[in-house]
Amino acid sequence: MNMSSSIENGTVEIIADVKRVYYDGYWIKAYDPPEDSLKAKRRLIEALTRRLFNHVEHGINIPGKRLKEARQAFDSETDPERKRVKGAMLAGALFNRATDIFTRLVDLQEEGVEVEQDSALMRECGQCLQESLSLGQMVLHRSGDEGIDELWGEPFRAFSIPIEAFYDSRYIKIAQTLRDIDKIATVMVSTFAPNPIFHGIEADIVKLCEAAKAKTETLRTDPKIFDIWSTFVVAAEHVTAFKPHLTAAPSAELMQLASDGKQLIVQGEQLINYMSRARVTMPKSKREFILNCERYAERALQLLHISPL
Repeated sequence: MNMSSSIENGTVEIIADVKRVYYDGYWIKAYDPPEDSLKAKRRLIEALTRRLFNHVEHGINIPGKRLKEARQAFDSETDPERKRVKGAMLAGALFNRATDIFTRLVDLQEEGVEVEQDSALMRECGQCLQESLSLGQMVLHRSGDEGIDELWGEPFRAFSIPIEAFYDSRYIKIAQTLRDIDKIATVMVSTFAPNPIFHGIEADIVKLCEAAKAKTETLRTDPKIFDIWSTFVVAAEHVTAFKPHLTAAPSAELMQLASDGKQLIVQGEQLINYMSRARVTMPKSKREFILNCERYAERALQLLHISPL
């Protein structure tokens, strides 16, 4: 649900029996944050850790106990391309070391040992997260197109600020993601809806957009996730399965235009999928996709004498 108004960010209302919070033009499904305790932060950081490694390139989920090896490998590497990969591996090891420390601290607290926020281990945990954040710029998304710095910063924020404040910061990121999903879908409709080769694709794109936004704002622990995820997957399948409309004997130019358009539609679906699942924006990929759509629309205009919406 989005709108443009003077509503203050952070405003909470019940809309259609669902608690929602307003940020930057969107009413986002809201969840009550857990209690602000070490145990709750451990669960949150562990979840953020799993989420991070689920979206970044393969091979960097290095156990924290191998941190010394990972650092030596990074420091001794001279080839720039290999150093980037080893930097990503070091970031993963630092990330896991921080999670290991936090887990042990919570275990001690549950045994009755008082854990001071400024203890040496807490400081080391924070330092590991901060260093992993700086190295996270070397890590690519699984698509290979760009990194997602936001995923590296989230555990450090979760570590260093109250949980309620962390939840509020996530709503801001979700609103930005919803905005970019809307933008990508709008560009796809503008590019392909006027094209007779892709007549009918607009409805599928709109359904994908709405399903992706619902997925973005919904936690996996939400009871509604079964309907929301299945709707999202089916909507994506419909978009990628769309078959271009061609005459019985199309020219080579038309066949190439249809093939390139289909590939561009698949790229758009993938980009929406990536952002919805990671719940963060991908500005570099978005810019490149929009530019490719503009170039494709110019080709379609010249060949079919049509223009974007």
